[in-house]
Amino acid sequence: MTAPSSSDLRGAPADRVRAALRDGDPLPGGCGFAGLLAEPPSLDPRDRDGPNRDGPVLVRDVLGRQPLFVEREALDPGTARIPTATDAWAFDRGALADPEPVPAGSVVSAGGTERVWRLPDPAPTADPEAALAAVDGAVSAALGDLAASTRSGGDDESSDGNLAVAFSGGVDSGLVAAAVPEAPCYVAGFEGSHDIAAGREAASAMDRDLRVVEVTHDDLTRAVRAVAAATGRRNPMDASIAVPLFMTAEAAAADGFDRLAVGQGADELFGGYSKVVDPAEDSRVDADTVRGARTETVRTLPDQLERDVLALRAAGVEPATPLLDDRVVGAALALPDALLVDGDERKVALRRVASRRLPESVHAAEKKAVQYGTYVSRELDRLARQAGYKRRMDDHVGKYVEALCSEEKPAGEGRD
Repeated sequence: MTAPSSSDLRGAPADRVRAALRDGDPLPGGCGFAGLLAEPPSLDPRDRDGPNRDGPVLVRDVLGRQPLFVEREALDPGTARIPTATDAWAFDRGALADPEPVPAGSVVSAGGTERVWRLPDPAPTADPEAALAAVDGAVSAALGDLAASTRSGGDDESSDGNLAVAFSGGVDSGLVAAAVPEAPCYVAGFEGSHDIAAGREAASAMDRDLRVVEVTHDDLTRAVRAVAAATGRRNPMDASIAVPLFMTAEAAAADGFDRLAVGQGADELFGGYSKVVDPAEDSRVDADTVRGARTETVRTLPDQLERDVLALRAAGVEPATPLLDDRVVGAALALPDALLVDGDERKVALRRVASRRLPESVHAAEKKAVQYGTYVSRELDRLARQAGYKRRMDDHVGKYVEALCSEEKPAGEGRD
């Protein structure tokens, strides 16, 4: 992902986006794109039943890797306001009065919103070795691009600048860190948390410099407010996930780093969630196959990435997301069930690829969800109860977060 600038298009050159629009290609290369495309390709006359694309259009890639917002009023074709007008859209939701995310895979024009790219659904590769080789090649290429971007000015999708790595000791962040051996690694969490312990052990095994950001309750309340302001979200789950990212990024930015490499997307693409193991018996997914459940998790990425990218930018860094490169996405989507889940082992293909690059203790490590591994969720619950929001109350942590973000003094029934 490119660094913030005044450019009308982020994440990919305009010519590549035009080609993707012309060809209907959902994975044209790179790590996503969004913004204003001033000269979209001409449509075949037979395709003119959709919204008019003769003028400038707003575009957002199929996985929503670049956030993009438009004034809600401008999305109504019946109003005089045009969504592509300078004051009607933004990369930062805070720049608009009533922001609405541009749907991933869509084009927005004066004529309305049109879904033009959809997530590919390839048949599983029949030969497991070929499938594994495809993932290995894609991951190698994406990580190679990340490493190259730290050594030179790069192209339109990479910027020269200081790079740090968000590191929690698991296979995802381990792979990213291994690609940039000179970059310092950062981990955030409360004292004694799983992620800090795992990060220290992995950093030692990889002989890496690890900078630990120990979160306090004061840090937590401050970060919750900052994340809510940047993302527009005040629910406990989004806060608990985004706060550790924000704290990690803030520490890296304070040390002079302007980019933070993260392992986002690996769990979704490679079957990292427990709910993909036996989906037919898991009420959290609708699918009854491993690949189907994995696809459901991939479709959650646009919403997650909007939150994460906005939180990271609010902390002062631009995310680098090599495991969300189009080449990696394409290879992952073609994996057969056995290379996603094998018994209790998840992310099988990614771990096999990582086994050639990482110590066994890192590539085989089981990772806790960030909100639990950092103790952020636990401590947010503790603060809510201390402020009087008892667990017997409906959504007690949500009420506490809302009070924090509304600049109200959290009030309740006393301490536990």
